[in-house]
Amino acid sequence: MDNNYVESAGRAMLEMMQREWEPLSQDELEQRLDRAVEEILEADLLAKVQAQPGPIYLQLSQLVEEPQLQNQIRSTTELTTLSHVEEESESQQLTDAEENAAVQYITDLLQNSNSSYNQSRMAGRARLSLSHTVLLSLTLLSKRLSYRSVSTSFRLEKGNIHRIFFSFCERVNTLEDQQIRWPTGIEAVENLPPLSSLLGKAKGLEEKGVPRVLGVLGHTRIPIRLPIGKQDVESMVPEVKRMKKEADPDSWLNLELVCNHTGRLIHCRISKGSDLDRASALRDKLKQLPEMMPPGTCLVARVGYPASAQILTPYVVGRGPRGNLYNRSLEAHFYLLDQAVADLKARFERLRYLDMGNYERAKAVVLTACILHNVFLDMGVVVNGQVEREAGTQEGEGECDEDGVRRREAIADLLYEELDSGST
Repeated sequence: MDNNYVESAGRAMLEMMQREWEPLSQDELEQRLDRAVEEILEADLLAKVQAQPGPIYLQLSQLVEEPQLQNQIRSTTELTTLSHVEEESESQQLTDAEENAAVQYITDLLQNSNSSYNQSRMAGRARLSLSHTVLLSLTLLSKRLSYRSVSTSFRLEKGNIHRIFFSFCERVNTLEDQQIRWPTGIEAVENLPPLSSLLGKAKGLEEKGVPRVLGVLGHTRIPIRLPIGKQDVESMVPEVKRMKKEADPDSWLNLELVCNHTGRLIHCRISKGSDLDRASALRDKLKQLPEMMPPGTCLVARVGYPASAQILTPYVVGRGPRGNLYNRSLEAHFYLLDQAVADLKARFERLRYLDMGNYERAKAVVLTACILHNVFLDMGVVVNGQVEREAGTQEGEGECDEDGVRRREAIADLLYEELDSGST
């Protein structure tokens, strides 16, 4: 009788498991099995730890299960003892306060966005509050840590770390139009720097046709892993040296940017390394939508970008004092973009090398960093990255249309005439 009962119960259990697990893919099934094994091992480990006196650890898993403790989480990713927390230096406490404020700000931003954040989960997947999801994702973006390391610190499976992080990136990407937007109205003409600071306080230049600078156009490279052959994410080799070794152009992403005088990004385009286009789409868009460029404004860009009525580029070869004055006037603005890129990579160190071969996922991570760069500026949190000139081939003259050539020549003449007249 007892044997029949056991067999019936076992059969019922197998049928229930089959109904629940049958729709799962092989990968999902393996992840569930891994999770079940890890839970058994973790329970055994916790039982041994609790049986021995020792330091009390603040565990993220406890905070997830006990909402009343969520506000106590520290914004460091290492498990710390309570005694160590008490001995933290004042500077570290300030850093923690800034990070906690950032987590709260971004959490509120996501919650208040138009499309609601989906916190539902499939059975068997780790559940994190939105604030902890933000904390985990900022940790991965801001530090060059492996998924395994973060998995250990946050007491989550590596597979769950992947899902949580990329879900966060997809969610932040929906804020692109809100956070990376082209300035319009008063915002577009307010406090714009003059094209040339070399002429001191010369008056009447704008009336004569010398524009103010709406933004600086340029690009940087983000190294990524090729689909075949994995590279070490923990490698501390500078990305410039890594670029010299990589011949395949798809081992990096091109990040095209326009920033204003405050370092805020107002345009962002991400493409594969094999894409050799230099802002032709932006040039065409500015021609089609002239209202994007208020009268008396321009973008400036280095050699290699298209010269148009809206985009000013230097002469490839200096044309005497006149050409040199014009080139120096433009070059004085390029540091703005260089500094913005340096700040972006200093704030989000993972951009120095993305250990992922999937283009769409890598693109989502880069876009997330660009969006959050502006979010941190809105918060008043500023970093000062070290500007590094990237290795690359010498750029030749970009495409120049007739309007671009005429405007460049006219501005070069005006600047030189103003200097030669001795009125400054």
